[in-house]
Amino acid sequence: MNKTITDTREKILATAEQLIYQNGIHATGMDLLVRTSGVARKSIYRYFVTKDDIAEAALKARDIRWMYWFKTECNKADTPQDRILSMFTVLKGWFESDGFRGCAFINTAGEVGDPESPIRQLAKLHKEKLLEYTLELTEQLNIGQPQALAKQLLVLIEGAITMARVMGDYSAADSAREVAQMLLKQA
Repeated sequence: MNKTITDTREKILATAEQLIYQNGIHATGMDLLVRTSGVARKSIYRYFVTKDDIAEAALKARDIRWMYWFKTECNKADTPQDRILSMFTVLKGWFESDGFRGCAFINTAGEVGDPESPIRQLAKLHKEKLLEYTLELTEQLNIGQPQALAKQLLVLIEGAITMARVMGDYSAADSAREVAQMLLKQA
């Protein structure tokens, strides 16, 4: 029975994540979630009290999965410098993938006005995790100001993601990579 509970909950979350990423939180209503997931409304409310609870849980799952994927791909490079530069190659591959719709956390943070909202806090946490990973890499370079470089790289990452989504310019990852190379030389 626990397997069924987990499967149903996971089905709800996977469907909610997909719908939120495609349409946004506000456009993802309960009717659409019921219709798309095939899970009855009553069953959904057995697991989650509100739509916001579903959105928060789905985004938490996305955060874990996305960060794992990103780190795994970037860590395939041999040196810290190569791992830093590979972040932009990995991003470009993501931009060019089917269904790319930008960063789910930037998108949802833009939908939620209240900075104290759990959704906005989750978006902030995701970006903090990305900064922590970037800092982990810059600290391996044995440079004077790894924190400053990590913040600069995060700005490049976020800028590339935004340019890819808003402008449809997937080469923004290449431009960000070129600037990262300059920053690494200066460091």
